[in-house]
Amino acid sequence: MNNLPRRILLTGASGYVGGRLLPLLEQRGDAVRCLSRKPKNLLSRVAPGTEVVRGDVLDRASLDAAMAGVDTAYYFVHSMGTLKDFEEQDRTAAIHFADAARQAGVRRIVYLGGLGESDARLSKHLRSRHETGELLRRSGAQVIEFRASIVIGSGSLSFELIRALVQRLPVMICPRWVGVMTQPIAVEDLLGYLTEALELPAGESVIYEIGGPDQVSYGDIMHEYARQRGLRRWMIPVPVLTPYLSSLWLGLVTPIHARIGRKLVGSLRNPTLVTDRAALQVFSVQPRGLRESIARALVNEDREFAETRWSDALSSTGKPKSWGGVRFGSRLVDSRTIDVAVPPSEAFAPIQRIGGQTGWYFGTWLWRVRGFLDRLVGGVGLRRGRRDPVDLRVGEALDFWRVEQFEPERLLRLQAEMKVPGRAWLEFEVHGDERTSTIRQTALFDPVGLFGLVYWYSLYPLHELVFAGMLRRIARAAVAGRRDAQP
Repeated sequence: MNNLPRRILLTGASGYVGGRLLPLLEQRGDAVRCLSRKPKNLLSRVAPGTEVVRGDVLDRASLDAAMAGVDTAYYFVHSMGTLKDFEEQDRTAAIHFADAARQAGVRRIVYLGGLGESDARLSKHLRSRHETGELLRRSGAQVIEFRASIVIGSGSLSFELIRALVQRLPVMICPRWVGVMTQPIAVEDLLGYLTEALELPAGESVIYEIGGPDQVSYGDIMHEYARQRGLRRWMIPVPVLTPYLSSLWLGLVTPIHARIGRKLVGSLRNPTLVTDRAALQVFSVQPRGLRESIARALVNEDREFAETRWSDALSSTGKPKSWGGVRFGSRLVDSRTIDVAVPPSEAFAPIQRIGGQTGWYFGTWLWRVRGFLDRLVGGVGLRRGRRDPVDLRVGEALDFWRVEQFEPERLLRLQAEMKVPGRAWLEFEVHGDERTSTIRQTALFDPVGLFGLVYWYSLYPLHELVFAGMLRRIARAAVAGRRDAQP
């Protein structure tokens, strides 16, 4: 009898669903392998026993090593964020994956697709999701295809869209798709289905339609979110608003880029309801209703970050090393990186000394002015300094910040305690090897209302100057520290 743990291949581990599923698979004791175009970006997120291998579903030759010895593969791949023809890319990716699975003798593929009746009116996005399932079944493996509607959970694309619309717009001009019926599912229930799929008996491929017990419109979801947030919102229906105009509107007021919005709005015109309830008999999952799903999502929403976010996936963000002013979920992000020819311990050393007597490395007088202005409006200013010039502890004050997370030689996250129209963080993360390191500096802002947005964008040019200068000076300090340490 073979008692060896089965090997599971997980694609999309940097995305929303895959990122939530990863720790659940690791806890089961199976051997988990993650496929990633950029393995370095995943290494800090996986358990010690989890493999991370380089591969790209659009590069057929790169999949053979990843598939070797795999019993079950999870397929969470889409190309909605691409500038190219996403249907063609999704088709190519599925063909490559199916072929590699056939060659490796993979026994089962678990795939997450979308609900919707397969007819001529189906949107391009949902049509592509259905076609992907068909192509995966050509692998000869048993394909367990779950078809779901929108996912309610902190950080999910659907939840962030609804959150942003309701939070920012007291009065909403509602196109027809707001009245389309859907059957949302809580992310916890979706993960329950995905994990239980590992225990299904061998057999033919099967499609399971999954959703919560409530069939509601998108407008109903917005009303329920507003109710739980204690907000009064007015929705004005309009008979005509084209998908193109809707996508531009979404791009202005929600976290979604316009190109993703066009594809998403095209899908929202299709009802996405469960018509086959077989999943309720096969699986032990008892799906939550809409009210409880939103309540649980709000608990996570109020934490500093959701466990994973839809925007973590490279396919959604466009994979830049640096970006500024981009909306990720409810937050605005200004991030940049710099490479430095020292190991992570030395690259992190000047970061660990930041603030207090050391200062902020660039624009010292600007930081003092900001501290002075903060005190004028009743804030703490810079007078608190820091407890120790080198040592840091989670929860302690650091000038007008507080240490929210600290991992020696890797991560420092500071939460702002100055007066700002929202919530703000400044984060430094270091990755590398014995010879070189990459420092990523990220400023995040969760604005409150229109004034919060005006505050962020009016200060963005100054942020670009100060934060870029700070990062360069930190890199120089790291190199200088190495030179000073040499005999």
